[in-house]
Amino acid sequence: MDADDAPKTEPEAERPPLEACEGVPNWDDEYVDRVSDRLMHNYDLEKEYSVEGEVFTLYGQMALSSKKHFLHPALSLAEHESTEHLFVRRVDRADDRTLDRFVELGERLAEEWIDPDEEHFSTDFTFVAVAPSIPEEIRDRVSGFDGRTLLKYGYHGHYEINLAVVAPESEDLVASENADVATAFRLWDPIEREEPGILDLISRRLQL
Repeated sequence: MDADDAPKTEPEAERPPLEACEGVPNWDDEYVDRVSDRLMHNYDLEKEYSVEGEVFTLYGQMALSSKKHFLHPALSLAEHESTEHLFVRRVDRADDRTLDRFVELGERLAEEWIDPDEEHFSTDFTFVAVAPSIPEEIRDRVSGFDGRTLLKYGYHGHYEINLAVVAPESEDLVASENADVATAFRLWDPIEREEPGILDLISRRLQL
């Protein structure tokens, strides 16, 4: 078997072509850098992102929109907008204090960043802590966390705060129910071609 015909290892097989990486930051953190390879096609990514006095290793934004038509695309009945803001931070330990700060920040950003109207469908604020391990009490809190808030009884859509904690060295991850982007952080589980991708998962949940 020639060297070119040898099967690729999982990390090499998932690595995007060089031309696709133009404009995407490089992270000194190998794990975060590999995660960014999975995110870069759907998210606009930034490195060392600062907001409200908090600094995150990685920030990503994905915006989706859908239109409902009547008989013909020119006759648009409604346009719905959905946005996800992804915040990733390396932490020394995953604890309640870290999660509390994430949730409080998400609530402040929802008030400042969302312009609620009939076209707003959803805005997600997803916070991911990359930690050495996941304590059981944190696992229970994250897996049962529900951070959805309706705006004007749902007429102006909703926003949702999602939490996830990942321990890469032990290949362990826990995420709240609607944190679909957590798929990108399971590097030990390759994303198979026949399985829905990250954008497909999120679009399906948003019904776009």
